[in-house]
Amino acid sequence: MSTQHLSEQEIIRREKLEELNKLGIDAYPAALYPVNSTSVYIKENYKGEENKANFADVCLAGRLMSVRDMGKANFFVLQDANGKIQCYIKQDDICPGEDKTLFQNVWKKLLDLGDIIGVKGYVFTTKTGETSIHVSEFTLLTKALKPLPVVREKDGETFDEVTDPEFRYRQRYADLIVNPGVKETFIKRTKMINAIREFLNERGALEVDTPVLQSIPGGAAARPFSTHHNALDVPMYMRIANELYLKRLIVGGFEWVYEFSRNFRNEGMDRTHNPEFTVLEFYTAYKDYEWMMDTTEQLLEKTAMATNGIVTVDMEGKEISFKAPYKRITMYDAIKEHTGFDISSMDEDGIRDVCKQLGIHPDIKWGKGKLIDEIFGSKCEGHYIQPTFITDYPVEMSPLTKKHRSKPGLVERFELIINGKEIANAYSELNDPIEQRERFEEQVKLMERGDDEAMFIDHDFLRALEYGMPPTSGIGFGIDRLCMLLTGQVSIQDVLLFPMMRPEKME
Repeated sequence: MSTQHLSEQEIIRREKLEELNKLGIDAYPAALYPVNSTSVYIKENYKGEENKANFADVCLAGRLMSVRDMGKANFFVLQDANGKIQCYIKQDDICPGEDKTLFQNVWKKLLDLGDIIGVKGYVFTTKTGETSIHVSEFTLLTKALKPLPVVREKDGETFDEVTDPEFRYRQRYADLIVNPGVKETFIKRTKMINAIREFLNERGALEVDTPVLQSIPGGAAARPFSTHHNALDVPMYMRIANELYLKRLIVGGFEWVYEFSRNFRNEGMDRTHNPEFTVLEFYTAYKDYEWMMDTTEQLLEKTAMATNGIVTVDMEGKEISFKAPYKRITMYDAIKEHTGFDISSMDEDGIRDVCKQLGIHPDIKWGKGKLIDEIFGSKCEGHYIQPTFITDYPVEMSPLTKKHRSKPGLVERFELIINGKEIANAYSELNDPIEQRERFEEQVKLMERGDDEAMFIDHDFLRALEYGMPPTSGIGFGIDRLCMLLTGQVSIQDVLLFPMMRPEKME
């Protein structure tokens, strides 16, 4: 790389790398380094005289994060995968003979903050009571050629944390190094997913995989990403949902299947939307949406406890409780409660007029279902902070859902709203192949009107239904949004390790 695009610090670090090479020190050794402990384990388990013999020969590796120079001795902070620990290094320990090159030249002059080093030594307690490592040997494991963002620490508190979203999301690797709380968010995300998987596995559900690349983007109302399969010479789509494939498995004889599905929707980005996102969907034979509401409450209560140790979370100053049971209200009742309009018996023109009275400017391409969805989304959804099931949707909004057994014009569907956002969507699944074909055909009419989120007809799925799908209940959870709630994050980008970004111009 030409040095003309490098900063002064980057040039100096490369010069230090050359000096290390001249001294015969490999800045990127391939040998195994015998780590036998971690910073957190030492700080939690070292008891001084009581068990110091157990910590007489520790070996750790991590990043050099700060150095306090005291001449022939230094205190420094080492950061490993678990946390940070103070270390003490002394010239005469490292260089007991006449040659002090390793300490004076290598340690003091050729190492930089951000370098990855290994240390060996014993654990002791400083005069100020801090558990530390007295270093008897150090090894350079990786020379960092780019300096870390400056972060100051004092008395255990971190100052000047890197907060610029452009930097943090684009260079997540650096964000994870300098912002300790970021890693905790993603550890909790893993705990959350593991808890969900454990809940489902314990109840006999089977985890499966379904295609990401599909010839028909089905299972949701969304604009897909399109591509082309060269060998078959056919257009293909990245999946927008895995619903129709999981239902095929129910047809095939599985009674409870689930998948953590990476989905792709060619839509906008904001604090709660990323074009690539994770959804959990599961489908259970011989169940309905009432059973699914009960199961959802149990799952989320357990997941909250497993993730945080409590069933409540603080979200922007609001305490949200995942303790079952959750409030249930029909969609029409929710709209009436928050707008004053009873639209339950209105036709499309009547609902379009209500939209205008509410200050909503409906697109001429929108059908009745989209109009109702817009009213609820803009005027009602934000009011539901505690977990709430919005139930019994109009049939026009739900082309894959079974009609309500006792309420004409409605379907057996619910959405779970928490903190004003949809977290889950569930149905008593439509299993009548003739009616399903009619619903798909209605979607085609909407597509012809210009609705680019209307569903395609999936003829193979209809063929599967003709073999017979038992009564089934299904649900989809927005894993990223659920993670936002359980970790107290207000932006979806903060729970995605590598969120979508505009391509960066690299030289």
